[in-house]
Amino acid sequence: MREREESASRYAWIVYAFGTLLVGGMAGYILAQQGSPQASAAMPSNAAPPVSTAVVDEGQLRAYRDILARDPRKVQAAVGAGNLLYDAQRYHEAIGFYQQAFAGNPSDINVSTDLGTALWYAGRPDEALAQYEKSLALNATHGQTLFNVGIVRADGKRDYAGAVAAWETLLKTNPTYPDVLRVQSLISDARQKVGAAR
Repeated sequence: MREREESASRYAWIVYAFGTLLVGGMAGYILAQQGSPQASAAMPSNAAPPVSTAVVDEGQLRAYRDILARDPRKVQAAVGAGNLLYDAQRYHEAIGFYQQAFAGNPSDINVSTDLGTALWYAGRPDEALAQYEKSLALNATHGQTLFNVGIVRADGKRDYAGAVAAWETLLKTNPTYPDVLRVQSLISDARQKVGAAR
């Protein structure tokens, strides 16, 4: 009888250990799949927000939340959750995760810029600009941040001169920026609006 109990106890321990490894492996896989965040481009407010057909994988989101519940300092889990929600255009929810990630790693310019862009899409242009200032304090020539500053200044604040200044700095400091023609077109449009306002 005692031998049977010891055998059952060993079996339960093996099952528990295997389950723990499986859950840990799945969490590691999820984190690895997210990779490093990509800084997002803010779209003009007069353009439709990016159309997303992405539906949040609630299981993956729950896994990130579970990781953060155990250890709120797991920055990659916060970034992953923020990215999932951002991609599904659930910007209000993404903001909290990006704030948590940025608080845990205040030198991550991509997370800072993603946070600013989520704030912009959530209808909070002043907070978006304040967050972009934090990004530019990390790297004053960060192309995506400068592009986004121009968008928010032009479309969120109607500060066309400020938008032109941001975009000119972008082109001056990032001569190989991939969207040069678009930036030049935005500068031209903003200059016309500055002239019309005089």
